[in-house]
Amino acid sequence: MSLISTTDALAEACRRIATHPFVTVDTEFLRETTFWPRLCVVQLASPDEAVAIDAMAEGLDLSPLFALMADEKLTKVFHAARQDLEIIWNLSKLIPAPLFDTQVAAMVCGFGDQVSYGDLVQTVAKVSLDKSSRFTDWSRRPLLPAQIDYAIADVTYLRDIYLYLRRKLEQTGRLAWLADEMALLSSPATYEQHPDNAWERFRNRVRKPRDLAVLMYVAGWREAEAQARNVPRSRVLKDDVLIELALAAPRTPEALGNLRAFPRGMERSRAGVDILAAIERGLARDPKTLPKLERERRSGGNGAAVELLKVLLRQVSESHGVASKMIATVEDLEAIAASDNADVAALKGWRRELFGVKALELKHGRLALTVEQGRVVTLEWREASQEEAGQETAQEATVEREASPEQVAE
Repeated sequence: MSLISTTDALAEACRRIATHPFVTVDTEFLRETTFWPRLCVVQLASPDEAVAIDAMAEGLDLSPLFALMADEKLTKVFHAARQDLEIIWNLSKLIPAPLFDTQVAAMVCGFGDQVSYGDLVQTVAKVSLDKSSRFTDWSRRPLLPAQIDYAIADVTYLRDIYLYLRRKLEQTGRLAWLADEMALLSSPATYEQHPDNAWERFRNRVRKPRDLAVLMYVAGWREAEAQARNVPRSRVLKDDVLIELALAAPRTPEALGNLRAFPRGMERSRAGVDILAAIERGLARDPKTLPKLERERRSGGNGAAVELLKVLLRQVSESHGVASKMIATVEDLEAIAASDNADVAALKGWRRELFGVKALELKHGRLALTVEQGRVVTLEWREASQEEAGQETAQEATVEREASPEQVAE
């Protein structure tokens, strides 16, 4: 196992790796005390070798690594890629392409929602990972051999997992199913954290337009302040304080200081002045220009339909060996219950073929759910002519491997 700490060694390793069809990638980082993650170690593995890069080494230029990540002839393989990609984007303003996320691929292959790397290693490679360095401080130097071995293991077994999952996807014709998820991971918008959008994390915590307007400006101020100071958001203001500010909308330092959760003395600081200014901007905002508040869940009076769609989703998921989260979210089901033309992924592409069509049939009474021999099955109700059937309707049972009654009760 090798640890790279110079630019020349990194460039040479990247040159070798670039001759292969894929590279597995992982990072070790810290972000407990900073807004932006602090990159400590990068691990790479080709079919021939595995290396760890000391990203904190003095004088190390990571440009060869970023050039490798941009090489379109080389597939970059990650597990649960979002945080790794965020780091690379923040440092280089590029996103590795082409991209393969083994966690997403595992969901398509029936391993369940958000399967862990350790579970995949156990299943595919029949190895139990050493977790002794799981909570190590990756910023401390020198790195110990045990730490390096632990880090490199995160990319060596990833090679076997990638080859196994890719082969399975090709055999089942599902490789293209990853396209939507990879497009999301490959979009810079996924990683750009604009202060103007910070309020969206709390959109369900306010009910009045005035409260929303204040929340938008105060949350935006906190986001910009945390980014500028490179500290966690909670170091600036805790989430509960944001909500209290939005609901109370204090307009003087005295009123600000009287809030129960507001940090003592902060009302007399520069931050206090900025917060009061943000509140004033919120109060001055024209309510007509605000985003619409969701006063109730989109299911509205369609709660029963949503519950049936959940059962159907579980049925389809287990029948086809695809994680339910990959097919549809609860928000998708609520939208489908409310509208046949809902703009949701579950009604598009392969998801529509797998689930969406059935969901609409169920919603309109042309598909029923029942239990036969301990399994849920669907019954398609089709109109038949009296000459052919001698009755108004006929039933055609579509039997698949489905959820147990106990699962349906959940």
